[in-house]
Amino acid sequence: MIQVEVWSDIVCPWCYIGKRRLEGALAKFPGEVSVEWRSFQLDPSTPTGDPRTVGESLAARRGFTAAQVKGMFANVTAIAAEEGLDYDFDRARTANTLDAHRLLHFAKAHGRQGELKERLMRGYFTEGADVGDHTVLAGLAAEVGLDEVAAKQALADGAYAQDVEADIAQARAYGISGVPFFVFNQRIGVSGAQPLEVFEQALAQSSPLTVLKAPEGTASAAAGECADDSCAI
Repeated sequence: MIQVEVWSDIVCPWCYIGKRRLEGALAKFPGEVSVEWRSFQLDPSTPTGDPRTVGESLAARRGFTAAQVKGMFANVTAIAAEEGLDYDFDRARTANTLDAHRLLHFAKAHGRQGELKERLMRGYFTEGADVGDHTVLAGLAAEVGLDEVAAKQALADGAYAQDVEADIAQARAYGISGVPFFVFNQRIGVSGAQPLEVFEQALAQSSPLTVLKAPEGTASAAAGECADDSCAI
C-alpha cells in the first residue's frame, strides 16, 4: 500500500490541476494507493465574508493591475481545460478556507474526504460557491453523502480545528512553503502541479513492486535535496 498525502488549498487553481494529474497517474498504476488530503491555507488572513471578487482580492494582495490578473486567469484557465476542468473566475468568490478544511477532516472521519475535496473545488472554481459559508459547506457535504445537520454542527462547534493546525505544522516541518505538495510514503516529495509522468515516477519509486537500483557511484538524496521534480523528505 502506497500512502500519498497532499497538502493543498481549496482555492488554489494549481492544486485542482495537480489533483487531476495525480488521479491520471493513479488510474494507470496497478498497485494499491491511499490518498489523504492535508490542510494548507494560502492566505489565512483572508477575512470571513470578504465581499471582493477573487480578481480584486488578488490585485490588492499582490499589487497586480486588472489586466495582469485577467491574463493570469486566462492562462491557468486554459491549462485547467487541458485536464478537463472548467474554471470560471468571474464567478469565483473570495473565501477564508479554514472552515472548509475543518469540514474535510469531518469528511475524513466519515470516509468521504476525497469526495468532498472534489466537490468543494468544483463548487469554488466552476460554480461560484462560497466555500467560507457554513450553510453552503454543509450543503456540499450532503451532496457527497454526509449528514448535513452533523456537518453544520461540526462547523458551528469549531470541530477539527486542531487537525487543520496539525497539518499546517507538519507542512512547516517538511519545509513546504507552497502548494500543491505531494508526499509519497513519507519519503518522496513532489512540489507543484507537475506533469503526469512525474507522478507516475513517484508512484513507481514508492512501490514495493518496483525494485530500483541506483547507478554505481551515486548516493541517496539527503533530506531536503531535490532532483527531477521530487524531493527527499
